[in-house]
Amino acid sequence: MSSPETGTANRGKAVASTEITIRDVAAQAGCSIATVSRVVTGNGPVGEKMRRRVVKAALEVGFPLARAFPQTRPVISILVPSLTNPVFAAAVAGIEQRARTAGMFTILGQSNYDPTQEEDIVTTLIAERPVGMIMTVCDPATSLALQRVRNSGLPAVTVYNEDTPEDVAAVTVDNRGALRSMTEDLIAIGHRRIVFLAGKFISSDRSAHRYEGYRDAMAAARLTAAPAIEVDFIDATKDIELTEVLVQYRPTAIMASNDLLAFTVIAGLRRAGLSVPEDVSVTGFDGIDFARLISPRLHTIQQPSQVMGALAASLLLDIAAGHKAPQRLRPDVIALPGETIAPPRRGEPSFPPIPSSNRKVRS
Repeated sequence: MSSPETGTANRGKAVASTEITIRDVAAQAGCSIATVSRVVTGNGPVGEKMRRRVVKAALEVGFPLARAFPQTRPVISILVPSLTNPVFAAAVAGIEQRARTAGMFTILGQSNYDPTQEEDIVTTLIAERPVGMIMTVCDPATSLALQRVRNSGLPAVTVYNEDTPEDVAAVTVDNRGALRSMTEDLIAIGHRRIVFLAGKFISSDRSAHRYEGYRDAMAAARLTAAPAIEVDFIDATKDIELTEVLVQYRPTAIMASNDLLAFTVIAGLRRAGLSVPEDVSVTGFDGIDFARLISPRLHTIQQPSQVMGALAASLLLDIAAGHKAPQRLRPDVIALPGETIAPPRRGEPSFPPIPSSNRKVRS
C-alpha cells in the first residue's frame, strides 16, 4: 500500500489501482474508508462538501477514480473558459448536438480563464461520474486540472488546446501557422509597424501560439516584432485604453488574438479619433458570426468551432467505448477577408490622447 505522500509525488501520472487504494484516499481526505466507498459507488448518503473532498483527495493521490466507478452516468462533462466568447458557445453547441444523438446529457463549467478555478470545477465535474470530459484549459503544459483528469483515468479530449500530453486526445487548429499567414498578408500590403494584442498568455496557450506566428512572419520579413500587449480576457472585452500603445509603437496595424478583443480595439481607436482601416488596420481571430455584421466588416480567421465540438464529442465517445486510442485532429481554418485592413496611408496619422479614465494595457 502506498502512503498519501507517495500518491502526491505521483501526481500527473496514470497510476495503477494496485498501487493506490481507497485507504490512501481516506487518509488524504481525513475520512473513513466507508465514506470513500460510498462516494466511489454512489451508494449511501454523503454530503456534497464531503463528496468533493473525497474526489479531490483521490485526484491528488493519483487514485484512478473513474475506473473505480461501478458505472458511469450518460453524461459528458465540459470545461470551457467562458461562454461570453461565442467561439466556446459554438463548440459547446457542437458537443451537445453529438451528445444528444448518442442519448447523452452534458454538464458545463466555466473557468473564467483562471487555472485555479479550473481545478475546482474539474473536481466537481468528475464527481458527477461522466463517461468522459471535453475541456479547454488555460495551458495544457501546466494545467493541474488536466493532470487530475488524467490521474482519474477518465477519457478526455481537449478542444482548441495544442501541445497536450500524448495520452489526451485533442481537436485544435494551427494557431501559429494561421497568424503567420495573416501577418504576411499585412506585410505584403505595406505594413511595417504591426503590434499584437492578446489575452494574457498564462490564461491562453492559443494566444501564445498566435503571437509566435506573428513573430515568425516579422522575423522572416526582417522586421522588429513588438512585445505582445497582454490584457485580461474578461475586462478587456469591456474597454481597452490604447494611449500607451499608440504613443510607443505608432502602429499602422493592430492584430488582436480574438474577435472580441478586435471589436474593443476598434472602439478604442474610434474614441481616439482614428479611422479603421484608413489610419490603423485591425484583424481578429475566430470568425464569430458578429464579425460579419459590424461595419466595417472584421478581417479575421474562422475556426470551425461547432464542427470542432462535434468532433471532440465523437472522439470522446469512441475512446470511452474502447473503439479508438487518443489521437489529434486538426481541421483547417478559413480566411475571412474583411474591410478593416488597408495599405497604410502615406505620412503619419495623428494619434490624439484617449481619455485617461479608460483602462490601461501593458506589454
